[in-house]
Amino acid sequence: MKKIKNYFILILVAAVMTSCGGLNKMKKNAGLIKYEVTPKVLEAHAGMVNVTIKGTFPASYFDKKTTVTATPVLTYAGGEVPFEKVQVIQGESVQANNKVISYSGGDFTYTSTIPYSEAIKMSQLMLKVTAVRGKKTIDFEPVKLADGVIATSTLYEKEGKPIMMKDKYVRITPETQMADINYLINSADLRNAELKAEDIALLKEYIKTASADPSRLLKKTLVSSYASPDGTLTINEKLSGKRGTAADKFIKKEFDKIEVAKSEGFFESKTTPEDWDGFKAEVEKSSIQDKELILRVLGMYADADVREKEIKNMSAAFEALKTDILPKLRRSKMIINTDKIGRSDEQILAQMRTDPSVLNLEEMLYSATLTKDANEQLKFYQATAAANPKCIRAQNNVGYTFLLLGKADEATTAFETAKALQNNDVVKNNLGFCALVKGDMAKAEGYFTSMTAATPESKWGLGVIAITKGEYDKAVNYFGTEPCFNLALALVLKGDVNKAKSTLDGMKELCKCGKPSYLKAVVGARLDDRTYMLNGLKEAVGLKASWKEYAKTDIEFAKYFSDDTFKSTVQ
Repeated sequence: MKKIKNYFILILVAAVMTSCGGLNKMKKNAGLIKYEVTPKVLEAHAGMVNVTIKGTFPASYFDKKTTVTATPVLTYAGGEVPFEKVQVIQGESVQANNKVISYSGGDFTYTSTIPYSEAIKMSQLMLKVTAVRGKKTIDFEPVKLADGVIATSTLYEKEGKPIMMKDKYVRITPETQMADINYLINSADLRNAELKAEDIALLKEYIKTASADPSRLLKKTLVSSYASPDGTLTINEKLSGKRGTAADKFIKKEFDKIEVAKSEGFFESKTTPEDWDGFKAEVEKSSIQDKELILRVLGMYADADVREKEIKNMSAAFEALKTDILPKLRRSKMIINTDKIGRSDEQILAQMRTDPSVLNLEEMLYSATLTKDANEQLKFYQATAAANPKCIRAQNNVGYTFLLLGKADEATTAFETAKALQNNDVVKNNLGFCALVKGDMAKAEGYFTSMTAATPESKWGLGVIAITKGEYDKAVNYFGTEPCFNLALALVLKGDVNKAKSTLDGMKELCKCGKPSYLKAVVGARLDDRTYMLNGLKEAVGLKASWKEYAKTDIEFAKYFSDDTFKSTVQ
């Protein structure tokens, strides 16, 4: 019995030694496993860090009764983050449904992601392996697979690009006052009845009022005198000239005591012996039965005498012309041109700051363009909106200014008020940018894509959203050809680094935030252009010192971490 017991113990020890030997051997020879990682340096795209690991096991390595769990982990100074899933593989004698690695060798391919966070920007991808055989478990030494994480995709600019609704303020508005003096056939006499007509009375009153109004500037007076085309050209030339002389004398007398009328060129006169244009216009708007025939005759003959003769041949029609049309053409037309001058910029600004109630809507809207102080602009637009609650432009511009001041919530409220008045493309664009700056890309995209017609601003917003999705080709298309930081960034991320460089170099003005300069440094590093990299980095930290700390942990510059000039730049 004792022999049997000792024999059983020997069998148990042998079994334990065999199981331990299998695990220990796998741990000891773990260096024989080959790992291929894509990408070799991890990158953040669309807010995620993706990794693909291919592991290859040599022949005679994988114990048939062993199960191995491999867990990729990003380790960093403050801790570690495991990837979302683990890879479980098993020997060919294990009764489970995991990937099988035969004793003759085999491989596995693992793909997973983790959300990007600032904490993992400077990290290492480690593979933690645990092997189980029966009741025995053993941990392998962690294996470093890659460095991480390049976070250049997170540098995109998402500032608001709202659209302001413009005012319609015009300081100088042209005005015109007109009156006609009509004459009897073959006469140039000014009849009392004509001089007492309503339009003449209004003309006289206008001259008196405009000359006394400091906000009006009398510019010019034109007298055009005509003869009807039913007489000979010789007679009509003399007749229209006499009518012009009579009308000139009349109008100049009205301006006799007005100083501005003494300036050279204030009065202008012209005569038209045969007013065929006026004749045609009057016939077209008349109800004469044969007017289509008369108009055809006018079009058929270029010679005025032939025209007159042919029209007179139409006896019935000509009778109507004599009573309804020709008398209207025997006239002098007097036109006074005046400029109505509104408040000056200084007057509007001063009034807006003291008592805006005397200003009209357009002046109030215009006032905000006269100051560069965004807070004062906001105050002006708010006053305009309060005085004109149904004005969508005022409500929109309140939101516009709030967004430029970085107050997206207040801007949203103002734009919603504007939307209630009219849900147009400008309001949709602006609400889209409110959502964008607050990080709600889905909502922003909804606003932008619901617009009837895309604006350059909404396309820019869609380009930003495309970057956040990792859709860099789309982003480049949305940004167009005008050089800007986001376009250069999208080009870098899609791998067109040389074009990104030319885009950055083509920017007319670099942001004082230092981002374009920093991206130049990234471009230089990717192109192995040390000088361009250092110049960009120095420029960036000169504009904003915080780029020093960012660059110290940016894997884009990993190969320059030991470079003395790089180190001195970021210290």
